[in-house]
Amino acid sequence: MMKEIQLVFDALKIPSRIVITMHQKPDPDAMGSSLALYHFLKGMGHDTTVISPTNWADFLKWMPGADSVIDFESNGQVAKNILSEAEWIFCLDFNHFSRTRHMQTILESLACKKVLIDHHREPQLDSFDFGNSDIRKSSTAEMIYDFIQLSGRSDLINKDIASCLYAGVMADTGSFRFSSTSPSVHFMVAGLMSHGIEHAKIHSLVHDNFQENRLRFIGHVLSNRLEVLYEYNTALIAIPKADILRFHIKTGDTEGLVNYPLSIQGIEMAALLIDRDEERKWSFRSKESFDCNTFARTYFEGGGHYNASGGRSSESVEENVKRFKMALKEFTNNTKQ
Repeated sequence: MMKEIQLVFDALKIPSRIVITMHQKPDPDAMGSSLALYHFLKGMGHDTTVISPTNWADFLKWMPGADSVIDFESNGQVAKNILSEAEWIFCLDFNHFSRTRHMQTILESLACKKVLIDHHREPQLDSFDFGNSDIRKSSTAEMIYDFIQLSGRSDLINKDIASCLYAGVMADTGSFRFSSTSPSVHFMVAGLMSHGIEHAKIHSLVHDNFQENRLRFIGHVLSNRLEVLYEYNTALIAIPKADILRFHIKTGDTEGLVNYPLSIQGIEMAALLIDRDEERKWSFRSKESFDCNTFARTYFEGGGHYNASGGRSSESVEENVKRFKMALKEFTNNTKQ
């Protein structure tokens, strides 16, 4: 059974070989929290490496230390060699090894100590030696900030660490507008700003750092792929592979797209379906009344948070849309009972 994370601090007084990893296709919270922890552990004298299961969006490449992150898919042998020598694995912003794509079997087989720091529901607790899983937290970045404070070495926080943490918490709170933005988040941000972060610049680097084709893609999607199901207070966007190819969409270009329909008056839930090469990927977002986590777990092999979850399917786009509408009807009827 996973032990409390406080128990790792005595062991970490001894310099060790540490790997930090995150979920596939990392977002600002996953990358920001991982790089913040990377700088912190290096400051403590540890031999630390960050390994991402896949590539990441261009708008994350500004983060201090991003150029040292190893992409498992493109540098698999290098990553495997480092993982085989690791004494500690810190797993950030995912609750199950399946979220690490092709790294799953390797991580499960490693005999080193494994630490979980995550805020998603229903974690794979038996797979970790130590950790902190707290769905009340706004972001994994906030949890890394708490981890540093708890360690007694907050003196190691510098501008690089603070910038990475700010990017993570800003993105996962929707620029501090989601209900997860607790008083502790604002206290944290005040502390980060004391280290000289350029918060306006960070916001621009994350949200205003795309190519023209992405804006035209969004316009096309909202005009031609948006379906509003008013009887269920739901909006659906289904994007075929042809659109991805036509607009030259790359990793990160669909970030935040699922949130657009929630601006429609009366819409409580938004769903985004994207046709990827190997599978169809779902993103679900909602306001207070719709349980995205349960919906994703029940119908689309996914999960996450109450108001923000993901899923997957090997069926075609058309089959997924049909299944979504049937699932939505069933789920809505069941929750009304």
